[in-house]
Amino acid sequence: MQLKKELIQQIQSIIATAKDRAIRSVDTERVLMYWQIGKVILEDEQEGKEQAGYGEFLIKSLSETLQPQFGSGFSIRQLEMCHQFYRSFPITNALRSQFSWTHYRTLIRIDSQDKKKFYIAEAAKNNWTARQLERQVNSQLFERLLLSNEVKEVLAVARKEKLPSDATEIIKDPMVLEFLGLKREAAYYEKDLEAAIITHLQDFLLEIGNGFSFVARQNASI
Repeated sequence: MQLKKELIQQIQSIIATAKDRAIRSVDTERVLMYWQIGKVILEDEQEGKEQAGYGEFLIKSLSETLQPQFGSGFSIRQLEMCHQFYRSFPITNALRSQFSWTHYRTLIRIDSQDKKKFYIAEAAKNNWTARQLERQVNSQLFERLLLSNEVKEVLAVARKEKLPSDATEIIKDPMVLEFLGLKREAAYYEKDLEAAIITHLQDFLLEIGNGFSFVARQNASI
């Protein structure tokens, strides 16, 4: 007796999809973590706003406390970005679960709200990788559209330039490895990586928002 080819392909597809979701959920948790940290920092900063230089003191002190314990993901610069992240996206429903932290690092650097909304919409619509989004921002796609009489043509070229997205690229980010409590130099077996991912999945905070709650429920069943 021989297994049906279609059956094998179906199961292979289920496995690949589940692993892809699990890997992507790592960065989703990291986004949630940085958003929450930014929220806590801003709220504490507002309570101490009467003290001159309190905001700068707060971030510097937090970094000195957290970085030795949790690594470079809690540098002064990183905590400043968390603060800026929450200020830019204070409403959780405005967050996109398909965007990685690297997407958001690019978006929070954009000053204009109109420009930011444009790149959010285009990145979501065209499934741009973080690298592709950054490249479009750096190439001033928004500004070129404003100056162009051929808006459709300019957008068409930009959309065709989308790079293929591979979820496993997320794991190559040293800060993701650090987030999972793994050393960059280590040679990982797949089961070790899965165990670290699942441990973090269990800590999803469902009350953060509808979009992220859905992701959490999806991946919790993997």
